[in-house]
Amino acid sequence: MSGENPMPSDQPSPQIIIQQKESMFGRYGKFLIAGLVLAIMVIIGMRTAYQSYFNEAGGPQERYLHGERFAQKKIAVIKVSGTISEADTFVKEQIDRVAKDDQVVAVVLRINSPGGTVTYSDYLHHKLRQLATGEIRQGAGKDQPLPIVVSMGSLCASGGYYIASAVGDTPDSIFAEPATITGSIGVIIPHYDLSGLLANWSIENDSIATHPLKEILSMTKEMTEEQREILQTLVDEMLDDFKDKIKAGRPVFQEHPQDLDEIATGQIFSTDQAIELKLVDKKGYLEDAMARAAELGGTDLQNVRCVDYKRAPSAFDALTGNAKIESKADPMSIQTLQNMATPRAYFLYGGLPGLEAIE
Repeated sequence: MSGENPMPSDQPSPQIIIQQKESMFGRYGKFLIAGLVLAIMVIIGMRTAYQSYFNEAGGPQERYLHGERFAQKKIAVIKVSGTISEADTFVKEQIDRVAKDDQVVAVVLRINSPGGTVTYSDYLHHKLRQLATGEIRQGAGKDQPLPIVVSMGSLCASGGYYIASAVGDTPDSIFAEPATITGSIGVIIPHYDLSGLLANWSIENDSIATHPLKEILSMTKEMTEEQREILQTLVDEMLDDFKDKIKAGRPVFQEHPQDLDEIATGQIFSTDQAIELKLVDKKGYLEDAMARAAELGGTDLQNVRCVDYKRAPSAFDALTGNAKIESKADPMSIQTLQNMATPRAYFLYGGLPGLEAIE
């Protein structure tokens, strides 16, 4: 009919779809992602291989320190830090690591220690002498002598100096920094008499022992003259051994042993005093000791790589990134407290055994 509006159409309005051109990333995205993942894996693998070139799994980890970074020949810096004790085997681990490395041509023994137990000081001296003579070297360096140079830090006293004598009779081999404290040549067996204090509290030692000498270092009884003479004989014998080790490393004292007797009183010395007394050869820093070691190894610092070692991180440290370079034993751990409470002889300067920490 004319004049009437047409009925609305049920047909939908036409839609226009514009198709965009596929991008390169969209077409090859999966391949790019796969390639990226592969590249990351290759990088990780190369980094692991690079690290394994320098380090052994589970042992001390080698770290570049000075000199020509990619040189084949190495100067190994072995660190002795803090109290020398059977509870800390890191020094021995460093020695073992160096013994396996035939690229090492000389060693710098960096000592920063007040000393420690007689037995472990002597053991480390023994291992260092084996390293110096080549007795424990392996691989291509088997049986080849390895010169050792000492670099003293802020403190190299008592057992620290005992270990320093492992350089042998090599000339100009013991360096001390200008402010180093050294010496303290002597032996001590700590003993504390609490019997008077316990008597005031009406506490009596009622221990049952096979012989009175079994309680020779008891803190609850006054020491007898017989017991004192026995212990004095022990420390005198240990001091004689200490002086023998020094004579082996300082030929001047072989010619004049009375000079060593005069200074082996437990006294500490400054660097200048130690040089005058022939306990130290030269005043110098770690770099000076490394230069001398390179010279003894038949090279120089421009053609050698100086390295030191850090403790291997635990699996947890590796995952969390919390690996510590020089962790020390907890001074209040059960093991440390047991070490303090156990009677033993020490090449030690000052303080309580087991609590000294230098670095």
